[in-house]
Amino acid sequence: MNNNYLLLTPGPLTTSRRVKEAMLKDSCTWDDDYNLGVIQVIRRQLVELAGGEQGYTAVLMQGSGTFAVESVLQTVIGLQHKLLIINNGAYGARIVEMAKRLGLSYHEIDCGEVSQPDLLVMEQILQQQSDITHIAMVHCETTTGILNPLTEVAELSQRYHKSLIIDAMSSFGGIPINVTNLGIDFLISSANKCIQGVPGFGFVIAREDKLAECANRCRSLSLDLYDQWLCMEQGQGKWRFTSPTHAVLAFAQALKELEEEGGISDRNQRYCQNQRKLVSGMRKLGFDTLLDDSLQSPIITAFYSPKHQDYKFKHFYTLLKDQGFVIYPGKVSQSDCFRIGNIGEVYSRDIEALLSAVTSSCYWQIKQPTY
Repeated sequence: MNNNYLLLTPGPLTTSRRVKEAMLKDSCTWDDDYNLGVIQVIRRQLVELAGGEQGYTAVLMQGSGTFAVESVLQTVIGLQHKLLIINNGAYGARIVEMAKRLGLSYHEIDCGEVSQPDLLVMEQILQQQSDITHIAMVHCETTTGILNPLTEVAELSQRYHKSLIIDAMSSFGGIPINVTNLGIDFLISSANKCIQGVPGFGFVIAREDKLAECANRCRSLSLDLYDQWLCMEQGQGKWRFTSPTHAVLAFAQALKELEEEGGISDRNQRYCQNQRKLVSGMRKLGFDTLLDDSLQSPIITAFYSPKHQDYKFKHFYTLLKDQGFVIYPGKVSQSDCFRIGNIGEVYSRDIEALLSAVTSSCYWQIKQPTY
């Protein structure tokens, strides 16, 4: 059995050796070498990567990406506000669930799982419901791999003077995003996605003036994004509660490797090349994609499961895992699918090796071309 897997998932993902080795050092959360030398540098780098000019800041938040998303909703959306939520997958639905549990006023646009939001419908809602103050959308919905129309939604947000919250969990670092040009007020992502770090914290890139309005609004102690920001500002990188030091050091190294690769645009090219090679090879093997190519992100791809009576995902998964590849089960409620990601330390040669492994694992004999 192979215990050194290539994770073909939307994160956690396969990391480089140097990222792993960065975690071999212990750090003190009160020490300037850590707070000034690592945390503050990371915060500045994140703002720069997001195209944030003067007026943007970055706040790191313990926990998975979901913790960071909820910290924004808890802190930003007050009882006097109303949130428009675009939902076309499990993570849009998760924002809806958060809004329900927090007792927020909101309107949901349910697009289904395989469609982008209808911009005309969205505009009609903004015209009819003038009490909407904020818009929230997942940029890359990894339920299916769909890429939502960020530029168009941002334009609507600016035209109707709404505050824009973008869950860029699976896209930031792998797809160019300029928060200044798009007018994004809060962009949320995680250490273990396209920056290619390890799990342990998320982060929010925010307009300072919008964040400054949020004092004493959050109903949670640990998820108060405003208080976290204030502590990091006043304490020069200090976290309110225990910092995930090893994950932070890994992230700092991952940021160095992103720069070495040529930045987000070059990483995006690699991801796109991986995804095109994957889809081309899988189609030759008889697999069909859930989404049309025009809707597809370069992050993760959903494939329909074979209809052959002998096919079982668990068996297929195990055969690939034994050859060193870990794929993802489906999450689409209306279709039987599985998913393959191509972000992280994954290159063209890895996709070629995966396709060979898939070929040898098609025990129900869809097609058996030779690579």
